Amino acid sequence: MKIDTLDLKSPGVSDEVKLILDATPTAVFIDDGNGDTLWINKACEDLYEINREEIIGRSIYELEETGIFTPSVARLVLEKSDIVRIMHSNRYGKKLLTTGIPIKNDDVIVKIVSTSNDITDLVSLKNTLDNMKHELDELKEIRKEHDGLIFKSKKMLDVIQLAKKLSEIETTVLITGESGVGKGVISRFVHDYGVRKDKPFVKINCGAIPDSLLESELFGYDEGAFTGSKKSGKAGLFELADQGTIFLDEIGEMPLHLQVKILQVLQDKEIQRIGGASSIPVDVRIIAATNKDLEKMVVHRTFREDLFYRLNVVPIHIPPLREREEDIFDLTKKLLNKFNQKFNDKKQFSSHAMGLLLKYSWPGNVRELENMIERLMITTDKETIDSEDLPLYMIENEQDLSISDELTLSEAVERVEIKLIKSAMDKHKSTRKAAKALNVSQPTIVRKMSKYNMTPEE
Repeated sequence: MKIDTLDLKSPGVSDEVKLILDATPTAVFIDDGNGDTLWINKACEDLYEINREEIIGRSIYELEETGIFTPSVARLVLEKSDIVRIMHSNRYGKKLLTTGIPIKNDDVIVKIVSTSNDITDLVSLKNTLDNMKHELDELKEIRKEHDGLIFKSKKMLDVIQLAKKLSEIETTVLITGESGVGKGVISRFVHDYGVRKDKPFVKINCGAIPDSLLESELFGYDEGAFTGSKKSGKAGLFELADQGTIFLDEIGEMPLHLQVKILQVLQDKEIQRIGGASSIPVDVRIIAATNKDLEKMVVHRTFREDLFYRLNVVPIHIPPLREREEDIFDLTKKLLNKFNQKFNDKKQFSSHAMGLLLKYSWPGNVRELENMIERLMITTDKETIDSEDLPLYMIENEQDLSISDELTLSEAVERVEIKLIKSAMDKHKSTRKAAKALNVSQPTIVRKMSKYNMTPEE
C-alpha cells in the first residue's frame, strides 16, 4: 500500500501530516519498519493516557513489554506482513478496536500506521442487548414449557423475571395479590424452575381447612394422639414435602398458635407431630401466598411480626388483571382453546363480545375470566358467543361500545385501541412511555394517534 501524498516513506513525518492527523478524533500512531515509534497524534495521547514525548523514539517491543500497548498491533503487522485488526483493552480497561496497516516499498515494510477507536460503550451496549435477547428467549421458552403462564404486559413480565431469579435461590418467598390473580401458578413456576423441581410440590389452602384439622394436616400425628386417630399415626404435609416445596396458600388465614409452629420450621428445619415425643428434621422450601395486607395484620396483632419478616424476604406482588389489560386478549384466547378442547367444541367470541371482555374490570381477576368462559361455553348453544350471551352486569356497565351497534371486527379493534392508548397516555403523559407500557414501538403509537385524531404530548 502506497500513501505518497502523505510522504510516509520519508524517514520522519511531515509537519503538514502531523497537523492533519492531530485534527482527527481517531487515535493514530506511526512506527517505522524497525518497530520504532515515529509519532502519535493527540487522540492517541488521550485514548491511552500517555505523553507523546515519552513514546516517540521507543521500540514497540519495549512499549508492549511495559503494558502500554497490549498487544502491539505494529508487532503483529511486522510478523504477518499484512493488515491486522484486533479488539483489545488498554491498561485502564477501555475496549478498543485497532487496525494496523503496513506501508511497503518493494514489499519491504517501511512504516506502520495504526488507528484505534474506543468501543467501550458499543461493547457494553452489545452485552446489554445480548443479555436482553437471552432473557426474552428464555421467557419465550418458559411460556412454551409452563402452560399456565400467559402474559404480554410489562408488569407481568417483571413478575416472571423476578420469579425466575428467585427460583434459582434457596429463599422463602411470599406472593401477594388479589384473589384469582394466579398466585398458585407463580408458586408452581418458582418450584418448577428451581433445584427442587424433581421433588414434591405440596399445596395447602390454610383458609379452607378448619383450625382443628389444620395442625394435624401440616404436622401429622403419632399413634393415639387423639380420639379417632389412626393407630399407625399419620405423616403431615411438611414430611411429605421433604426435599421439595410446600405452598401455604392464604397464609393470612392461619391461626396464631400455628404461626408459631411455622416459624419454628423456618428456624430449626424440623417439625414435631401431634402427640410425638421427638422432632423430625425436614428440608422444605416454603412459599406462602396471601390476598390480605399482612403488614396491617401485624399492626392489629392478628399475624406474627417475626413470621412476617421471615416470609417477606423477597416478596412477589402480582398485579390485578384490570392493571394489565394487554394480557386479557391472550388469556381469553388461551382459555377459549382450553375449553373448546375440553368440550370438543369450536366456539368463538364475536368482536362486540370481545370488546366488552377487554373493557370489563375483572374484580375476580383470572379466576373470574376462566369461570366465565367455561360457563359461556356450557350455556351458549350457538358457535359464536355474542354480547347478549354475557352477564347482564357486563352489558349494563358498557360505555365505549354500544350494544345496539353492529360492529365489524376492525371497528371493535379500533375502539379498544383508542381506549388503551388514551389510558396509557393519561397515565404516562408521553408517547415513548405509553409505547413501552403497551409493548409497541413509539412510531406505532404516534401513527395510531394520528389515525384517531389524538394529540400526542411528544
